[in-house]
Amino acid sequence: MMVNSRIFRTAGPVALALMLAGAAASRAVAQTAPANAAALPGSSAELSASPSLGAATAGTGMPAPGLSGTVADKTAAMAASVRDIFDRVPCLPPKGISQSTGALPHVAAKLAAHKAVVIVAFGSSSTQGHGATSPEFNYPNRLAAQLHRKYPAAAITVLNRGKGGEDAPEMIKRLRTEVIDAKPDMVIWQVGTNAVLRDLDPASTVKTVEDGVATIQASGADLVLVDPQYAPAVNARGETADRMIRLLNKVAHHRHVGIFPRFEVMRDWHDRQSLPFDTFVTKDGLHMNDWGYACFAQLLGDDIIRSVDQVQAGVRLQPAATVNRPL
Repeated sequence: MMVNSRIFRTAGPVALALMLAGAAASRAVAQTAPANAAALPGSSAELSASPSLGAATAGTGMPAPGLSGTVADKTAAMAASVRDIFDRVPCLPPKGISQSTGALPHVAAKLAAHKAVVIVAFGSSSTQGHGATSPEFNYPNRLAAQLHRKYPAAAITVLNRGKGGEDAPEMIKRLRTEVIDAKPDMVIWQVGTNAVLRDLDPASTVKTVEDGVATIQASGADLVLVDPQYAPAVNARGETADRMIRLLNKVAHHRHVGIFPRFEVMRDWHDRQSLPFDTFVTKDGLHMNDWGYACFAQLLGDDIIRSVDQVQAGVRLQPAATVNRPL
């Protein structure tokens, strides 16, 4: 990219950083936006997601040569904001569903102290990334990229501990070795879908989940549960799915942990935003596609960032969100 020297002298290093960041981001290939992204409510062709998790997301936190620390920090923050705009998919947050992750004091304290943060994404195939065209498009990798953009100087690791076909009984057997032993600062536990598909008793499944929640809490990690997806295969078992979601909300409420209401979020995409299922679900009628994972990760990341920023600002939050549906 050629930069006019007169513009550089007039605009200064901050503007140059923004120009460079914008130019780099505009060259990204928009592989995760749906084919009709330009027609989505509130979207534009420019707000498509880059498939790269490389230089655009791995912030070093190092000051630019020749800039003071304050100016360099502001430059990095502004450039990160520009990159974030280009790396977001054009999806809207649902209306009427409040922040659901609750307070994340452990993660907030670590980030405030500039300490390394470990997040474990625990779950089944929709955590592993079944339906994504590449591992970099699964939700844990998308989430990691977003958090790196927001906190470029922080050492944030997101571990993917998803295993297709499992639900609470199988997951609880590997909870210690694959989650607790990683010493996570935060666990995102996606659970319940396979139990619904197998017509398992939701009460039995949720009792196992509650045991797992107690184990995770005892480790000191922040915790957010993720309920089943709104998709044709799950909706075909609507009564069982509804009961599972209600019980998971009840556990989150009583155990004071967060819950991301994925079912309600995806229902909003379809019912209120009028997006056809094939915009965010694969042909199997169950798993999310690239765009679905990207939007899910983006909204979850926004919730996490909002909670962390509020905790760091001294805002007193509830230990977890209130339930979104009547118990």
